[in-house]
Parts: sequence; C-alpha cells; structure tokens
Amino acid sequence: MPRSRAGARSRVGLAVLLAALAAPVLALGSQQVSVATQVPAARAQREAVVQTVKIGESVRGRPILAHRLGEPADNGVPTVVLIGAMHGNERRTRPALWSILDGKPLIGAEVWVIPTYNPDGIAAGTRRNARGVDLNRNFPYRWAPLDGNYESGPRPASEPETRAVMRFLARVRPDRILSFHQPLHGVDTDTKDRAFAERVARILRLPRKTFDCGGVCHGTMTGWFNDRYAGSALTVELGPAPGEAYLRDVLAPRILRAVGVEPGAYEWGPMPEPTEEPEPTQEPTPTAEPTATAEPTPGEPTPGS
Repeated sequence: MPRSRAGARSRVGLAVLLAALAAPVLALGSQQVSVATQVPAARAQREAVVQTVKIGESVRGRPILAHRLGEPADNGVPTVVLIGAMHGNERRTRPALWSILDGKPLIGAEVWVIPTYNPDGIAAGTRRNARGVDLNRNFPYRWAPLDGNYESGPRPASEPETRAVMRFLARVRPDRILSFHQPLHGVDTDTKDRAFAERVARILRLPRKTFDCGGVCHGTMTGWFNDRYAGSALTVELGPAPGEAYLRDVLAPRILRAVGVEPGAYEWGPMPEPTEEPEPTQEPTPTAEPTATAEPTPGEPTPGS
C-alpha cells in the first residue's frame, strides 16, 4: 500500500539541506569553495518530483539541476544519486533519467536525479565543457595534467561543474551513485562494492566489465567519491545508440529496481524556501602540483567514462 504518513521530520531535514547548499563557504579537504546559487523550484508539475534544486552553474552560466524523488533518508532508507550527461556527446544517458522524473512517485529510497551534469557540452555537442575540460578527469583524486580528448584542466576541481557536484555530494552523502555514460556498453564491476555492481549489471542486463582507463583512471568522479566517502559510486556505460523506447520504457524501470525503489506515495508537506543568496563561486586555492605527468595510456578505450 502506498505510504501516506505526514512528513514533518523530512521537512526539517530538507530545510537543513537547502540552508547548507545556500551557505557561502564549504570546506572540501584542503580547499575552500564557495557554494553556487541554488533555487528550489515551486512544487514541480511532475508528480514524482518532490523538489528541484539548482546546485550550481556551468562555465556559460547554464543551471545544473538536481531533482529530488522518493521518501526522505530520515525514514531509514538509502540515498541514491543518478547522474547523466557528464560528457556532452553522450546524450542518450538522459532519456531514462527523464522517464524516471516523468513517472509515478517512488518509495524505498531518497533519490536525486541530475540528468544534465555538463549543460555546455550538451549545447555544443562536445565531450568536454566550455573550457575544453573533461569533467571526468577534473576531480581531486589521482588527478594528472592530461591533454587531448581527456584534458583534465589546469588543476584539480578547476571547473565550476566539478565543484558544484562535489559540494552537492558532500551535503547529500549518498549511499549509491550511478553515473551513466556511453558508448562502452557495460557495468564496471571491478569497483568498491562489487556485489552491488553485479546486481546492477544483472538487473540492467548489461555486460560486466572493467573500465580501468588503460591503467589508471585519473581525476574521475567515481574514483574521488569512492575514496572519500563511505558510499559507493558506479559507472554504467550504455551502448553507442540505444533507442528512445528502450531507454524510457525498459531501462528506466530496471534502474529503479536496481537501486531498490518502487512506486508509492509519501506525504512530504510544504517545501521550505532558500534562506539567502550565496556569494559568487570562486576558484579553489591550488594545491601542490601532482607528481603524475603522463598523458593517457595509449591503450585507453574509446571515449566513454
């Protein structure tokens, strides 16, 4: 039976989260990074969406939005984050996430969906952001000064998109992250939580693979999160050209089953408003130069994750 109890505790929890996102400065390791503007939308027209939050902006000023679904983690359920379009030429990572947003209300987890991580790349049809940086080589874990297709930026977390997602994940602290890419067609099961990765591969009916970037993956989001937090982040690679009907009608329900959610209603109540306008985003203070200097290993696979 769908849940319909009142959500007083969850309203408090959401207010705390929104206030945290609006706070002017958040410490991330040795870096002090100001928090990008966030504006929750009015209660969304989409039935499943509880709240929409602007977690930051791209280089060109396009919003990066996170949509909240499900029930609050206060209820003892896990927190799950689903991310698409980290690379702008991987457009087919988005329709399944849109289908989840367009679907019925959910229970079983607190779910955050970021369909478009790299809006400038989507607009330009490029893998990298507007400054030519591969956002999945820009995170401060095993960062190296790479160039070419895997340009990693002038320093770790140099890009506003990277910092926005770092801030968001630091506040939400998800138990699971699924990061969707193309076109390598498989699930990286050689990862932090192998049992969960194999469950995802089985339910999504994708091959079990190892995505090791031809040796060492430098500056990836999943590597950074898995090293820093207790939760686990997982790369899911779709094929080069999955069809719209498959993505929306087949893959989207499988994603929900893989992360343990199902249709059901939770009564959230009124959503709080943001408390203040934060300071403009600042560049992070550079840390010590990394020791790695090599470009990507020649055997690195076709651009995907």
